[in-house]
Amino acid sequence: MKTLRLIVAACLFAFGPAAAAAEELPQLRAAMLASGTVTWEISTIKTHEFDRKNGFELTVQDYADNGATRVAFEGGEADTMVADWIWVANQRASGKDYVFIPYSRAVGGLMVKDDSGIKALPDLAGKKIGIAGGPLDKSWLILRAYARQQHDMDLAAETEQVFGAPPLIFKSALSGETAGTINFWHFLAKMRAKGMHELVSVSDAAAALKLDPDTPLLGYVLKGEYAATHPEIVKGLYKASRAAKDLLRENDEVWEELRDKMNAADDAEFIALRDGYRAGIPSGKPIDEAAADLFLRLMAELGGEELVGKATSLPSGLFLHLE
Repeated sequence: MKTLRLIVAACLFAFGPAAAAAEELPQLRAAMLASGTVTWEISTIKTHEFDRKNGFELTVQDYADNGATRVAFEGGEADTMVADWIWVANQRASGKDYVFIPYSRAVGGLMVKDDSGIKALPDLAGKKIGIAGGPLDKSWLILRAYARQQHDMDLAAETEQVFGAPPLIFKSALSGETAGTINFWHFLAKMRAKGMHELVSVSDAAAALKLDPDTPLLGYVLKGEYAATHPEIVKGLYKASRAAKDLLRENDEVWEELRDKMNAADDAEFIALRDGYRAGIPSGKPIDEAAADLFLRLMAELGGEELVGKATSLPSGLFLHLE
């Protein structure tokens, strides 16, 4: 028994430091939309321990909607969340020291049925367009600017808009209730698998407007004070995110681990969602702040103070540079 106790003690001594080190990793609390596509990346980070390999432990708090994630973040219940940088610019211009790490540049487009006969934006005149995200949806605003530039068309005045939740807009598009549809990118991916195609992509519209389509719209948001006092965790988050993206971009098998989270009705939807996610992975290049400023000014022109607040030009320090 004495020998056995010595062996047990030796094992505890040997494994104790490693176990303690694992327990002592600093935590990064993330408030995330439970049903959002960000869960695909978060799940990959956790499954493959990209957080622990980069010196922190990512703990995830799931919420039912984006409003709840913002309440948790702003109230100090979470250290990070995902939001678009236009919202971050709005908050920063109002005096809140929020900063942004790029997550995704996935944007949508205006979809129509393959058999609709609609060939260009002017063909939508007098018809209904279903729009998820409301009148201030960024894709809708960009497409309005594009229609004005390319076709001298007031898309808002010359069409009827139907606003609603993404699943509702998705169903109305498939049923033919609306002639055109603007929805979140993952619903558009599903529409492609159901006999619809993109009439105009937001990326192409942005390029025509001299905007930079590579500017990531969505990102991880942190408070500036947190970023300043926890630089290694913030850099670790960036590295963990990039590692997950690299794996998701290059490895088809890893997507099988995510299939249950993707809510794909069939293989065609599954592949469309996978490919759509991959298309939205940012290049990793530094953000062109002049192009971002141009984009923000366009949003201010079309969306007004309700969208951008006091941020009529790009607030300095918004984008964190971690390379």
